[in-house]
Amino acid sequence: MPSFRYQAISPDGSVQAGTLTAPDRASALKALSLRGETPLEIELSAADAAAAEGRRFKRPTISRAELADLVRELATALEAGLPLMQALRTVRRQAASKNLQVILDFLIERVEAGVTLHQAAKEYGSPFDDMTTGMLRAADASGRNAEIMHQLADLLERSVELRREVVGAIIYPLMIAGLIAVSVVILIVFVLPRVMKPIMNASLELPMPTVVLMNISDFLASWWLVIIGAGVMLFVAARNWLASPDNRLRFDAFVLRTPVAGRLVRDIAVARFTRTLGTLVSAGIPILSALKIVRDTLGNSALTQAVDQVSDKVTTGQSLADPLERSGHFPPLLVQIVNIGERSGRLEQMLLHAAGSFDRQVNNSLKLFTRILPTILLIVMALIASFVLAAILLPIIELQNAVV
Repeated sequence: MPSFRYQAISPDGSVQAGTLTAPDRASALKALSLRGETPLEIELSAADAAAAEGRRFKRPTISRAELADLVRELATALEAGLPLMQALRTVRRQAASKNLQVILDFLIERVEAGVTLHQAAKEYGSPFDDMTTGMLRAADASGRNAEIMHQLADLLERSVELRREVVGAIIYPLMIAGLIAVSVVILIVFVLPRVMKPIMNASLELPMPTVVLMNISDFLASWWLVIIGAGVMLFVAARNWLASPDNRLRFDAFVLRTPVAGRLVRDIAVARFTRTLGTLVSAGIPILSALKIVRDTLGNSALTQAVDQVSDKVTTGQSLADPLERSGHFPPLLVQIVNIGERSGRLEQMLLHAAGSFDRQVNNSLKLFTRILPTILLIVMALIASFVLAAILLPIIELQNAVV
């Protein structure tokens, strides 16, 4: 049975602290009330909290799209007038996924024990991240459960849609790059040696492109196992290097400086920042708490560091717009919108209106990316193919001239 640490006001008015064992938090609260004590704070002991944290990582999870559907269904049930517990049970009866059933069973059990929905979601862990639990906490505190959960569902759905757009934009260039690499390897390792064999037997002096390509072919044929091993080691070394926060910051800052990819990454992060911050603030979450939640959704440590610096400045009493502008990572349009929103007291509305504009900017950047990258890859492919053809045709021409 878990133990709970508590602070409570005793009947004589003094504040006491201690531990007690109970099946759940609600039972612990009831036990304190029966003793005539008024609880101020109660939480799991360190050992039980660690055990719960360990169990959390073994729990099944669901995708972000399924989470968006779950939140939408709960919001619709609450909007129809159902109490929270009945709404959870109704959604549980319709759950088709086994993982979703496990998640809903846990939420129902914890809410029945007297825990709020956002606390139950936080206890469960993935897929409930800080943004989701923060929105659920705002829904519990404001009493606007259905409205705020609809906003959360919109935010999750837009996040899923944006991820699909990005994947759809890069998958075609990646396929082209893969085909180029496979074609070059096949030409160099298998085709070139067979074509060059008669020419080598003729003892002709080979042109420079042919010599270079033959050396590459011999190297790949002799050392392919070493090359694969070196590639694996390089991949592992790169992952370990990026695991360092300082190295990750350098890499992400470099990505932001690249001409096309950097613009795409920045536009995606700005669109996500604008929509998420506007949704959180409109749900009643304080601006500092909203900034801490938003920072984890950007996907770039350089931008995350910029938001941390903005949050520090806001903590000292500065406006949001000034540190955003000084960071240099956010577009002037966003800074102007935040400035106007702060002055007019309509920050959340201005952010949500601007989110649509930044989403369109993301779509434009994606279109530019999908047009430029395949073109660059095709140019690279044409140069490689020209070099390979020259390496093959030049000695053939020389052989024909020698025969004539």
